[in-house]
Amino acid sequence: MEKHDLHHEFPEFDSKISELKVANAHFKKLSDEYDEVNHAVYRIESGAETTTDEVLTELRKERLHLKDQLYALLTQ
Repeated sequence: MEKHDLHHEFPEFDSKISELKVANAHFKKLSDEYDEVNHAVYRIESGAETTTDEVLTELRKERLHLKDQLYALLTQ
């Protein structure tokens, strides 16, 4: 299983991620949501939780949507 935490996904923005989590409330909120969804996906993929394929697919879509929003903030 691959890591999908923000620092792994965007290593080129490592310091900016840390900076924005402190300085930008909207970025922090999106980052927290991303972490929650990412952990839910990981628990399902690792077998710690079970669910339907549809639920897993929706969680992955939500994670991607949050990632896109975070990337937009990182590249402003």
